[in-house]
Amino acid sequence: MRIGVPGETAAGERRVALVPETVEKLIRQGVSVSVERGAGTGAFIADAAYEAAGAQIAPDTRALYESADLVVRIHRPASHPVLGVDEADLLREGSALIAMLWPLQHPELAARLAERKITAFSMDAIPRIARAQALDVLSSMSTVAGYRAVLFAAHNLPRFFPLLMTAAGTVSPARVFIIGAGVAGLQAIATARRLGAVVEAFDTRAAVKEQVQSLGAMFVEAEIGAGDAEDKSGYATALSEDAHRRELELIGGRVREADVVVTTALIPGQRAPLLITAAMVEAMKPGSVIVDLAGEFGGNCELSVPGETAVVHAVTIHAPLNLPATMPVHASQMYSRNIAAFLALLVKDGEMVVNFEDQIIRDACITHEGRIVHERTRELAGSGTGAGRESHGR
Repeated sequence: MRIGVPGETAAGERRVALVPETVEKLIRQGVSVSVERGAGTGAFIADAAYEAAGAQIAPDTRALYESADLVVRIHRPASHPVLGVDEADLLREGSALIAMLWPLQHPELAARLAERKITAFSMDAIPRIARAQALDVLSSMSTVAGYRAVLFAAHNLPRFFPLLMTAAGTVSPARVFIIGAGVAGLQAIATARRLGAVVEAFDTRAAVKEQVQSLGAMFVEAEIGAGDAEDKSGYATALSEDAHRRELELIGGRVREADVVVTTALIPGQRAPLLITAAMVEAMKPGSVIVDLAGEFGGNCELSVPGETAVVHAVTIHAPLNLPATMPVHASQMYSRNIAAFLALLVKDGEMVVNFEDQIIRDACITHEGRIVHERTRELAGSGTGAGRESHGR
């Protein structure tokens, strides 16, 4: 079986789906790997490094797709900016695809892949079970996003993060408030603490309190009637109207005192919860910074503009898109290792074996043998609607 790795075509994307380290391991397992010329350039990986790992270099995009039995990429297929064709149409009929497809947001793509008899796996659909931790792309990319968010804030904050004792007197540390203590939030906490800030964090899920405290941050808790607001997979769930009102009251007080606020709160399949109102922003100290990692899902801040930076009431509000692409070396390495762990389940003796008895394979498989096999995606494709915009996972 030949695995193909095309260059990513999304604007600003610098990652690559497989790195030479992984390519070498896959070849030892009995598959061949073809990489599009220049695919690793954005992640500072030369074609020669892939060749040294045993991969073949495909001269262009069409040659890559024509030779691949299984295409591995980061983003879902879209219109190719140079060829002017949809990348889904470049896939050989009957071949396979692994990517972050976001099928609940783009069920029409699933329908198209099914028509072309593509066996498609979506890495964002990997179940959150203990056995699947090594495959969890969302956690990997959220780790990058949480880290970069704090560096982004520190770069834009007009004051120091750490406590400084200087000849000019004592400089007090910055106060950082993290909303949402999932993977991105916890990494943001750890990074802000390393930079010397005083950090507080809030989450509706009581189970994360010990994790927050273990990183040296104070866990903000109050009786808001949320219970343990998480589902069986550990994701946050929506609050009642009354609980959300109390949540906003709690958050408002902390936001007002913060120099930096990083928001990471997402609810799978829904718009990101609104947690910072325009009135809260107006009450913040001039020069404060908000980094809204939920911008792609509508934003946790009422004034966020996805992909842009806004300055309102002397508060800088960032809603960056695709932060993992800004750290392409390690983001590519982590994604590549996630893919390798998935392929270890999917490929046996050099051939792809789709075993629906395996929960990971079953949950991640979106289309197979001309059908949409992912139930929720099939329902959405039938209704012609999606569940919202895509996210890089928090």
